[in-house]
Amino acid sequence: MNGNGKPSVKRISEITGFSTATVSNALNMKKGVNKETAERIFQVAEEIGYLSASKELRSIRFVLFRRNGAIVDGSTFHPFVIEGVEQEAKENGLSTLFVQLDYHAENYEEQLNKILMEANSGVILLATEMLEEDFVPFVNCRSPLVLLDGWSSRANFSGVMINNMDSSLHVVDYLVEQGHRKIGYIRGSYRIQAFWSREYGYRQGMLNHGLEVRPEWVVTVGTKTETACADMMKWMETKPELPTAFFVDDDQIAYGIMQALVKNGIRIPEDISIVGFDDLAYSAVSVPALTTIRVHKQEMGREAVRRLLTCTSGRKERVKVEICTDFIERESVCRIR
Repeated sequence: MNGNGKPSVKRISEITGFSTATVSNALNMKKGVNKETAERIFQVAEEIGYLSASKELRSIRFVLFRRNGAIVDGSTFHPFVIEGVEQEAKENGLSTLFVQLDYHAENYEEQLNKILMEANSGVILLATEMLEEDFVPFVNCRSPLVLLDGWSSRANFSGVMINNMDSSLHVVDYLVEQGHRKIGYIRGSYRIQAFWSREYGYRQGMLNHGLEVRPEWVVTVGTKTETACADMMKWMETKPELPTAFFVDDDQIAYGIMQALVKNGIRIPEDISIVGFDDLAYSAVSVPALTTIRVHKQEMGREAVRRLLTCTSGRKERVKVEICTDFIERESVCRIR
């Protein structure tokens, strides 16, 4: 340490052998410092307490991880989540920086390292499209980190998620209450964690009621409205026997399914009932208005910020917070008498 006992850039320079300019550039994550040099500088900075002096959170980086865009591109779900993050951050005196981390971008490693090396800005990682292996590099993140709309079974991160399984169980319960026994499931082709949980909830709900999950009624389609419609049209060409109701992975897919059914002369809900998930804005004005699960998107963002603040307070326990949903009954389900 220097003469007054405080860790300094000069002291880091003396220990590492790098110039003070290089140390300063590394700590401020400027270009021109290679990865190995930066890692050594940050290691020493932590060891001598240079970083611990500034552990108080100053800002939040909202990192939108994009693996292929199948879910996040054009999504009307995530802007509301981001809005919640920004509102809660502002109320706590924190600024918010928004970053898109594209897995297939040429500079992915550079952008990733910049996120991992920053020490004074907490990270909220939108993990909607992430696979388990995608979480591995984030274990080395120097900032506190909270997952949003995703979960790692291996990495020691806290996270905020939708209560997907219980919500899906409720959908099946509701359809059974309406007299339905032949209930199918429309699944998005890109299987994010949320979709797997919803499928599990559907299957468990069917089991709870002693109902058969017929393989021909579990239909896989694209995750965009257009691709869902096109894939459903192909399925309809096989002239399948229809169930009386479909539970659909999310509203965007449900819109496409409804279009395809109508094009084939199938009436909703008279011939078949549809239940979606997310309660996107269009769901209230679609024809018919879509019965769906309302996700409290802004609250998810706010809770992620609260969880991040808890992480910086010294509490290290790993916590999974599931935000409960509301069932919104509209016009796309009819009662079978």
